[in-house]
Amino acid sequence: MKTVVMRMEMLYKAFGLFMAILVAVSCRKAETAASPITLTNISDTIPESGGTVALSFHSNAAWSVDTTGAGWLQLSQTSGNSGAATINLTAAANLSGISRSVLLTVNLTNGESRRITVIQLPPIFPSYNTSPIAADGTGTGSTAAQIVGNIKLGWNIGNSLEAPGGETGWGNPVITQALIDLVKNSRFNAIRIPCAWNQHADQKTAAIDTAWIRRVKEVVQYCINDGMYILLNDHVNDGWLDCTATGARLDTIKAKQKAYWEQIATAMRDFDEHLMLGSANEPNATDLPSSTLLENYHQIFINAVRSTGGKNAFRTLVIQAPSTSIDLADYFTAVPGMPVDKVPNKLIMEVHWYTPSNFCLLTSDASWGPEWCYWGANYHSTDDITRNATANTEEAYVDSSLGYVKRRFINNNIPFLIGEFDAARHNATLTGHPQDSVLSLNSRSHFFRYLTQAARANGIPAFLWDAYYDLIDRKNNVVYDQQALDSLKAGAGL
Repeated sequence: MKTVVMRMEMLYKAFGLFMAILVAVSCRKAETAASPITLTNISDTIPESGGTVALSFHSNAAWSVDTTGAGWLQLSQTSGNSGAATINLTAAANLSGISRSVLLTVNLTNGESRRITVIQLPPIFPSYNTSPIAADGTGTGSTAAQIVGNIKLGWNIGNSLEAPGGETGWGNPVITQALIDLVKNSRFNAIRIPCAWNQHADQKTAAIDTAWIRRVKEVVQYCINDGMYILLNDHVNDGWLDCTATGARLDTIKAKQKAYWEQIATAMRDFDEHLMLGSANEPNATDLPSSTLLENYHQIFINAVRSTGGKNAFRTLVIQAPSTSIDLADYFTAVPGMPVDKVPNKLIMEVHWYTPSNFCLLTSDASWGPEWCYWGANYHSTDDITRNATANTEEAYVDSSLGYVKRRFINNNIPFLIGEFDAARHNATLTGHPQDSVLSLNSRSHFFRYLTQAARANGIPAFLWDAYYDLIDRKNNVVYDQQALDSLKAGAGL
């Protein structure tokens, strides 16, 4: 019996050793097959005034470059053997008056290929990347997914730094350290700063008012002082970042995007990874052509920020889905696809949540639909049934939509955040109906709790939109809506 057992043990060990070798060989084969060339599909930009960018890679087969249409671009070599290689891409100043680009294809003899898009804008504005510094990874070691995981509950300083005419243009007081302290003490650990830049810039030169940059930097510092994560964006309230533009206007928009972010990024580059930068707000991209333009704008943003060096070389950056809509986000998984960042694992995609809009946005009936005052299966009115949300917009819809985001994006290494969400109060509509008013407020709190909890369960942090007397009373610096705050904290597990 002992002999049989020993033989069986030896057989098992031999089988285990065989499987280990088989797995190891398979892994090595998979690794080799997955990495025939270290180059990815990328976009790169040559300065308007001319210059050279280096394309370095390693391949396991001979290669050649298809240079069709590259008459304005010189390549130091167009073919090579396996091993390490560097191609220098050189262009003279772009004096054509329009932007130009070329798609290069690197073809390997083993059938693999990579696409390289090279862009050169016309010199519409001066370069503002006048003092780039060496990359500094200190304090920027977290991946985008790790930062998303660290954000428990976010809050927007709405209707302030993006207001027309300046910080107090929509009636809010100036932002103070005391306000940020209150937000921190209310258990938020992330703040989104919607910010206008175009209205504070010289339209002839794209130079941003330095006093405005200093003020925005001061507000960022308030948040840093409290250990908060910050998302600073270009809120584009005046619509300058138009995803339907063409011709010379499109060239000017691209040049502005580059000029603005060179200036913003240079001013902010000493902050550590707690500061994230966001390309836009709610871009007007709704189809393939406009989403492709949006991807171009995001690419210019990424390249501009990275070019300034310092901690910006590794900073986590946030790009917005077309119309910041979950329904349109798939444009960034297929065509045109995600913009390319040379630094891996440092991009986050942003969407906004105001669904159902009848409940979240309307405070009176609209031509396209009625105002809904009650949301949630257990929060429907029995005597005001026309103002109940429909079942297909309630809890099951939240679960389905956010579950899709997790499967489609997060599980494929594209972290997500909800940069804005809110729900209106329906007091005016329910005046004279106190029981219904209470039910409506309770359903609103349920909406906050359910959305925040479902988002957290799927690995998605959410930022409440707070424009004035929504959650925080900014004039008196106190919490205005304790019921809403309690619901948000419960949803966030705080």
